[in-house]
Amino acid sequence: MSTVHENTRELAVQQALHELRGKLSGSLIEPHDPLYEEARRVWNGMVDLRPRAVVRAGAMPDIDAVLDAVRRTGLALAVRGGGHNVAGHGTVDGGLVLDLGQLKRVQVYAGSKLVTVEPGATLADVDRETAAHNLAVPLGVISGTGVAGLTLGGGVGWLTRSSGLSLDNLECVDIVTATGEHLHAAAHENPELFWGLRGGGGNFGVVTSFTFHARALPPAPLGGNLFYRREHWRNALLAFADWTRNLPDEMNPIVSFLVFPAEFGMGSDPWMIIGFAWVAEDHGAGLALVDRLRAGAPPDEEEVGPTSWLDWQSAMDSVFPKGSRGYWKNVSFSRLDEESVDVLLGFASELAWEGTGIDIHHMEGAFGRVPDDATAFPNRSARYWLNVYGFWRDPSEDERLTAFARKAHGLMQPFAEHGEYVNFLGAEVGLKGPDAARAAYGPEKFQRLSALKDRYDPHNIFRLNHNIPPTQAPRG
Repeated sequence: MSTVHENTRELAVQQALHELRGKLSGSLIEPHDPLYEEARRVWNGMVDLRPRAVVRAGAMPDIDAVLDAVRRTGLALAVRGGGHNVAGHGTVDGGLVLDLGQLKRVQVYAGSKLVTVEPGATLADVDRETAAHNLAVPLGVISGTGVAGLTLGGGVGWLTRSSGLSLDNLECVDIVTATGEHLHAAAHENPELFWGLRGGGGNFGVVTSFTFHARALPPAPLGGNLFYRREHWRNALLAFADWTRNLPDEMNPIVSFLVFPAEFGMGSDPWMIIGFAWVAEDHGAGLALVDRLRAGAPPDEEEVGPTSWLDWQSAMDSVFPKGSRGYWKNVSFSRLDEESVDVLLGFASELAWEGTGIDIHHMEGAFGRVPDDATAFPNRSARYWLNVYGFWRDPSEDERLTAFARKAHGLMQPFAEHGEYVNFLGAEVGLKGPDAARAAYGPEKFQRLSALKDRYDPHNIFRLNHNIPPTQAPRG
């Protein structure tokens, strides 16, 4: 009977996919198709899955057609925007991938500083359109990242202190839910759903349009990197901690530790880099702030000056080529003192290979002034957010380098505050069930998110994410 059942189900799936193909303005790609190998892959090369089919949506109605096919067949659904998610949620074994990458139109309304973005757009698509008007939407730091996934999870980048997260700059969204409802969500329309979409990831539907508030940028913002050799790391990191105590919002710094790829010409030794973007018109004030940091921690090398925003936003793209093997861990914390610096530099000093980096994002500023309960983002009070991220190419390094990230995460736990940033979480979290999501969001926000899941996706069709399960038994 089981064989008969499986054969019947397979025939039903084949029929549904045949009908779906006829409804699409885009394309349906199956394993026999010559485009399949390229279509199935996401950024993280550790995620090597084989979908039953990949739908490259050609227009918004294709989304409805795919959701209808999923409801009819019970196939697992993965929704892919830019495909850059480190956990690999943009693909699925044996299921259906909805690839939105061709839906990437960006419209800039310069007078109102509003920017409307389709769900397949990347940071590069948005930056290219907004920079022409000396505007920027606060986004991330790698231009190939998809705007949709970045925003729904948070959106930490070079404008976080001056303008908040990507999700803090959302005016409204349009969304298709699991039952096929087309909804508009904003502060005064479906406000609870709007709350959950800002931090709750892709748990509630397919967002078909994002409208952001952009911020004005100088024609050539001030950007820079101060480079430190290992023997100067301790002094530089303590000086950085002191420097960040009274920074104006317009200064956006990120500390990084890594061995640069050979094409950067920085040698094979690890570096500590204090990078910054100063986004006020007055470059002199920004340079004065940098001078204050230099006085406490003279760099071994530096590059400081006016820059193109497009160049700045894409400067590290080559470090993260598609196919990199990625595994990330993150910690929010506020102490950057003698004790925590000892721990940080203890594991940072072990870096002797290309393929792993450590970032410390300085938060506060506009980000920290958003009330904690205004969005589903897990923690507004932490001064810093640490991310240990992998981008290696050799599969034989998987065990060693994932172990390093876990070790660093464990060593930081005595200083850790509540919550974890879902965009900096790897695939393993999805294997741990609701306890992982509860830990990431905290009990109160998790409860609110669960109620939204019950309302908008009670059968957990949108489960290939850092999942907020419905309170009833999930489908599939």
